[in-house]
Amino acid sequence: MMHAPALLLFNKPFQVLTQFTSSDGKSTLKDWIDAPGMRPAGRLDHDSEGLVLLTDSGRLQAYLAEPRWKVPKTYLAQVEGELNEAALRQLRAGVRLKDGLTLPALAEQVPEPAWLWPRDPPIRHRKAIATSWLRLTISEGRNRQVRRMSAAVGYPTLRLIRWSVGQWSLDGLSPGRWRHVPEIQVMRFMDERYEAACGTARGAPRFRYRSGAVRAGPRSTRR
Repeated sequence: MMHAPALLLFNKPFQVLTQFTSSDGKSTLKDWIDAPGMRPAGRLDHDSEGLVLLTDSGRLQAYLAEPRWKVPKTYLAQVEGELNEAALRQLRAGVRLKDGLTLPALAEQVPEPAWLWPRDPPIRHRKAIATSWLRLTISEGRNRQVRRMSAAVGYPTLRLIRWSVGQWSLDGLSPGRWRHVPEIQVMRFMDERYEAACGTARGAPRFRYRSGAVRAGPRSTRR
């Protein structure tokens, strides 16, 4: 038996590395988070902002971060130009990148979010060119995928914020702030979502719960 994994939500500011050390003096998670034993579940680029999940569980970290489990991630991107329906259709169908065709995505144009904080430093505007806001939900984890997808359909990304990962979002979190997810929510997630999604997949770690604790079950041998 072991305790349920800890899970932490962090709103990563612009130009912070999603790691705890840096060899070149850049700001890291260590400058913002005092939570020994926690590790990021996936990365968010240095020049992107928004939600980063951290956990003390290698199994939960792998499930949240590894592309094969297809945990949805939603981004808000400020792009250069006025979005049109043709570009949105391309994003929804899949975009051809150098490393292959992306999976279909959820894509829609949205107004600039009213809750959005100012970026420091601000993006560089070109007065003659309008900008648009795109909400994009993907279930892969390719390097700089959202930026490459928007550029591939003719709309370079100027600012990128990750709003949510799975069921967790930035709601109520200002830049640089973090909070723990209550243990009961983590247990419910792993019970209802984790096992439903991949508990019978070959090599997927499995969990069972008893009286506020979590027990690692055997790996499935089904093919």
